[in-house]
Amino acid sequence: MNCRTHGSKPTLALWMLVALADLAIVATAAGPITMLLVVVGLMVLAGGVYVARNLPNRAATTAETPIRRRA
Repeated sequence: MNCRTHGSKPTLALWMLVALADLAIVATAAGPITMLLVVVGLMVLAGGVYVARNLPNRAATTAETPIRRRA
């Protein structure tokens, strides 16, 4: 018999298409306003995570270095 192993690429691609179709069905059932609010909420959350991760790095680089004169 000609069997594919579990987890082969065509099988994964098929399940990804099924997952996308499920998301489309849920988005249609929930309504456009609800999906818009969910997307905006996810964007705000991602922006907050980005700022929280980069804020300590910015504070470390703003320290003033003393100006040294040449003798």
